Amino acid sequence: MMSLRTSLRVKQSAIRMNSYYIYILTNKNNSVLYVGVTNDIVRRIWEHKSKSIEGFTKKYNVDKLVYYEKFDDPNSAIAREKQLKAGSRKKKLDLIKSFNEGWKDLFNLDQIYQ
Repeated sequence: MMSLRTSLRVKQSAIRMNSYYIYILTNKNNSVLYVGVTNDIVRRIWEHKSKSIEGFTKKYNVDKLVYYEKFDDPNSAIAREKQLKAGSRKKKLDLIKSFNEGWKDLFNLDQIYQ
């Protein structure tokens, strides 16, 4: 069986250079929300899960991927991130529920790369 780290490396090599993602993370109790943007979702979610970067997500143990969108244009991804951050908590909760009703961790590499 391939380790998660090895699997990450294999999948990272398959990333198209022009892919950008916005994502929402939560904690195990689904009580804290974090909205982010990245051009390498595998690396970024791995950083959150491994707690390798100081900050909000490490402090509040936020590492469960519950929502994401993929973009070809960085400006579109950044604009969408700003829109989500400016929106109410209820709007974020409704968006997550419409995409991931069970609030499962979506950090499944095969799904992300489709």
